[in-house]
Amino acid sequence: MSKIVSIASIVGKGYRDIWNFKGRYKVIKGSRGSKKSKTTALWIIYNMMKYKDSNTLIVRKVFRTLKDSCFAELKWACVQLGVANKWKFNTSPLEATYIPTGQKILFRGLDDPLKITSIAIDKGFLCWVWFEEAYEIMSEDSFKTVVESIRGKLPEQLFYQFIVTLNPWSDKHWIKKRFFDTTDSDVMAVTTTYKCNEFLDQGNIDELEKLKETNPRRYKVAALGEWGITDGLVFENWEERYFDFREIIRVYPDIKAVFGLDFGYTNDPTAFFCGLLDLNNKNLYVFNEFYEKGLQNNQIYQKIENMGFNKEKIVADSAEQKSIDYLRMLGLNRIISAKKGPDSVNAGIAFLQEFKIIVHPNCVNFLNEISTYCWDKDKFDKQINKPIDDNNHLMDAMRYAVEEYMKKKSYRFKL
Repeated sequence: MSKIVSIASIVGKGYRDIWNFKGRYKVIKGSRGSKKSKTTALWIIYNMMKYKDSNTLIVRKVFRTLKDSCFAELKWACVQLGVANKWKFNTSPLEATYIPTGQKILFRGLDDPLKITSIAIDKGFLCWVWFEEAYEIMSEDSFKTVVESIRGKLPEQLFYQFIVTLNPWSDKHWIKKRFFDTTDSDVMAVTTTYKCNEFLDQGNIDELEKLKETNPRRYKVAALGEWGITDGLVFENWEERYFDFREIIRVYPDIKAVFGLDFGYTNDPTAFFCGLLDLNNKNLYVFNEFYEKGLQNNQIYQKIENMGFNKEKIVADSAEQKSIDYLRMLGLNRIISAKKGPDSVNAGIAFLQEFKIIVHPNCVNFLNEISTYCWDKDKFDKQINKPIDDNNHLMDAMRYAVEEYMKKKSYRFKL
């Protein structure tokens, strides 16, 4: 016996036009808790069951991030729609199959471009693509490569659609210029906020609304979904580039491996920075990271051990001496406290501004932070020589990591 469900009651309010739009590009930027990702997951499951020849590709910049994000959201959507028994989710390979027809949801990362451009579908047509956390995609060319690979004539009932969801951290991002600063009938570009999510619990609402008083600038981005204004970037001396860190070590045997750790838990992530410091050529290669909320100390240790860096010297935030002592007891024998000091933030920034910072594309959280890390402003909207203390956890970890290599001199930083 078929079960009848109300789509309106499951999706909730605020998304009617977005749900019904059939144009080529559907771009949804929004605040935390605006249900943009959950609504997209529901749309994909519902419409794949509605259109029997449709197939979907899910894309994030880094493949390993898909399992705990889009893959999990789509499984949740199946449960919400009461159709979990009609779908099979596999982790190897990562894919979902609609059992009655064999239609597929495929998952790919932009870190493996060959797999992106060589997708074969056994049944039907690949017609929908969801780019999740699209702010991570720094290059418009990477986006175009995927779009241009999805082509061919579709049956009358099907339509191509590229769904882009993101948190709008930087107003310099190419997505703003391409989709939000132009008018095109084939593009729906919208902003959603937590206020259209009637399923959000009061604790989350209170946390977001508290930002009105404590951090109005962050409130506009994190709660209202407005573009982050990135005038006055602290670091402009960086680029995103693929490299093999083992090859860098082979070519530059005198290069220094540097590791930094910034602690977080409930509201802020724990951030682990991995870099290679080339003092001779003034290059800093950022090659690995982790960035996660809610980690206990034993979980931090396990992550560092799994990455293979538990024997390395790690410089950690001295405000968490108890955590440092515990991590040392667990096996991080070379972890030490950052020295800090009254002017350590600006001194560290000035030192790092002397280097070309080369960031591996897989370090998506580092890229997000460095591209939005700005000098603060006073009440007259004038820049001051102090960076904004927000979204800077890997920036702090990077400073800790290079601390011992800073010469004992005064640094002049660039505003």
